[in-house]
Amino acid sequence: MFAGVSDRVTASREIALSRIGIGLAQGLALYGLNEWDKRLAEGVSSPLFCALAMLALFLPVALLGGLGSLRTRTLVIWGSAAALAVAGLGAYHGLVATLETGDREHWPAPPLVIFTAAGLFIAHHLVSGADIARRWIAGYDHYFDQTWKDGVRLALAVLFVGALWLLLFLGGALFDLIGIKWVGETIQKPWFAFPATTTFFALAIHLTDVRASLVRGVRSVALTLLSWLSPVMALIGTGFLAALPFTGLAPLWDTKSAAAILLSAAAALIILLNTAYQEGEDNEHPPLALRWAGRVTGLIIAPLVAIAAYGLVLRVGQHGLTPARIYAIACTVVATCYAAGYAAAVVWPGPWLKRLEVTNVVTAHVVVAVLLALFSPLANPARLSVNDQVARLDRGAVSPEKFDYLFLRFEAGKPGMDALKTLAARKTGPNAAQIARRATSALARKDRYGEATTSVVERKELVRVAGGGAFPAGFLEQKWKSFEDPLQDCETWRLCDAVVADLDGDASPEVVIFAIRDRRVYQDKGVWVRIGTLSGAYCAKDGDALKAGQFAVNADPNALADVVVAGRRLRVVANDDKCPDGTADVAVVSEIKPPPEKK
Repeated sequence: MFAGVSDRVTASREIALSRIGIGLAQGLALYGLNEWDKRLAEGVSSPLFCALAMLALFLPVALLGGLGSLRTRTLVIWGSAAALAVAGLGAYHGLVATLETGDREHWPAPPLVIFTAAGLFIAHHLVSGADIARRWIAGYDHYFDQTWKDGVRLALAVLFVGALWLLLFLGGALFDLIGIKWVGETIQKPWFAFPATTTFFALAIHLTDVRASLVRGVRSVALTLLSWLSPVMALIGTGFLAALPFTGLAPLWDTKSAAAILLSAAAALIILLNTAYQEGEDNEHPPLALRWAGRVTGLIIAPLVAIAAYGLVLRVGQHGLTPARIYAIACTVVATCYAAGYAAAVVWPGPWLKRLEVTNVVTAHVVVAVLLALFSPLANPARLSVNDQVARLDRGAVSPEKFDYLFLRFEAGKPGMDALKTLAARKTGPNAAQIARRATSALARKDRYGEATTSVVERKELVRVAGGGAFPAGFLEQKWKSFEDPLQDCETWRLCDAVVADLDGDASPEVVIFAIRDRRVYQDKGVWVRIGTLSGAYCAKDGDALKAGQFAVNADPNALADVVVAGRRLRVVANDDKCPDGTADVAVVSEIKPPPEKK
C-alpha cells in the first residue's frame, strides 16, 4: 500500500517537473522568436517564423494538458499530429499574408490564433475522451467531464498568471518608492516576462490537476449558477421572436450587424442549455423550470440562426464576400448543426434532450473540420473574397469607381496583392484603362487610411460637387499632409459631397467638404487652408439633398454665411485658436514652454 502511495507521489513529482520544464522551454522559445521578429525585414511575412510561432504558442499547451491524462503512446501521436497541424497552418498564413509597409508585426494574425486555440481545445478533448474510453467515440460523460474540467482549469490558470503580474507590478512599484528602479525595469524585460508567464501558467495547470476534486467543485458551482440564467435568456429570445412580426426585419438590417448579434444570441443559448443539461439526467433530474427552459431554448435557436443566415445571404448578394462574412458563414454552418440537432432533441421521444449528446459530439467534429478548412488552402477567406469581388467587378455588379481596390491592397494578403497586380496590368475588356489606373494607384499606396491620393483625376472621383459645380483651381492639385487632406475620409465606396460657394462675400468661393466624420470649410489664402467646420449633425438625407443640388447660402451678419441643406441651416464655426487681444491660446503656450517657477 505504501509503495503504491510512494509511486503516485513520485509520478506526480515527475509530471510537475515535466510541466514546469515545458513551460520554461515555451517561454524561452517565445523570447527567441520575439528577438528574431525584431530582425525580420519590414513588410515581409515569414512562413518559417509563423510556423515556429504557432508551435511555440500551442504545442506546449497541448502537452501540458496531455501529461498525466493520456497514455504515452496516445500523447506522442496526438502531440505529433497537433504539431503538424498548427505548424502547417502557421506556414500557410506566413505564405499568404502580406504586411503593410512599415508594419513590424510578423506574428500570426489574431483570427488564426483565436480559432486555432478553440479548434485545438475541442480536438484535444475528442482525443482524450476516446483515449479514456479506449474506443474511437467515447461516452458523452467522458467528453463532458474532461472538457468542462479543463475549461475551468484554463480559466483558473489565466487568473493565476494575472494575479502573478499584479503582484510583480506591485513589487516593482514598492521598490520604485525607495529609488530602486531595476526591479520594476527587470520584470518588463522580454527575457524575464516570457519565461515567467509560461512557467507559472504551467505550474497553475499542474496545481489544478493535482486538486482535480476542487476543480470539479468549482465547475459544478459555476454550471449550476449559469444554468439558472437559461430561463432568462429563453424568455428574452422568445420575446424577441414574438416581436418580429410587428417590427419586421428592416430594423435588423439597418444595424449592419444583425447576423453577428443573432449568432451571438444563439451561442449564448447553446452554452446555457448545456450548463443546464450537463451530463444528462441519469443521476439527478434538473428542476422543472430548467427542463421547460431547455425545451424552449432548443426550439428558438433555429429561427435565430435562420434569420442570421438570411441576413448573410442578402448582404453577400449586395456587397459580395469579405473575410468577415466568410467567418460569419462558417459560424452559421456550425450554428445550423446545433440548431437542427437541438430542435430534434426537443421533439425526440425518450429522456429529456437526450439527443443533445449526439449533436454536441457530431458538431465538435464539424467545428474542427471547418476551422481547418478556413485557415488552409481549402477555404482561405482572403482568396475566396478576392475571387468573388473581382468576379463582381468583371460582371458589372460593382462599377470601377466604387470597387474597393484598397481591400485587395491591405486586407486580403497575397491573394489580394496578386489580383491587384493583375488588374493593374489589364489592357482589354470593359473599363480596362480605368481599372488598371485605379489598381496601379492602389498598389502605390503605403497606408490604408489618411493618405492623399496623388492623381487629380482620382481625387475628383472621390467627391461630388453639389449642383454639378466645379472645384476652384488648385484645390485638388494641392499637396496636403495626410492628416490635413480634405478627402482623407472619402473612399470609392463612400463618396464625399462638396459645396463650392462664396461664404464671405469676397467673390472668391470657399469649399465645404461633407465627409462621414465632419464637414470642413476651406478657403484660398494663397494656399488652401481649413478655416472652420459646419455645426449640427450630418443627417442621412443630407447626401441626397446635396446630390440633387438642394443647398443655399444665407446672408449672415457674421464674417461667414450659413449653409442651408435640406431646409436645415448649418452655421460655420470658425477655427478659434486666438484670444480677443490677438494672443495665443494659453494652454497651447503652456504645452510648448512651461511657466517659470516661483522663487
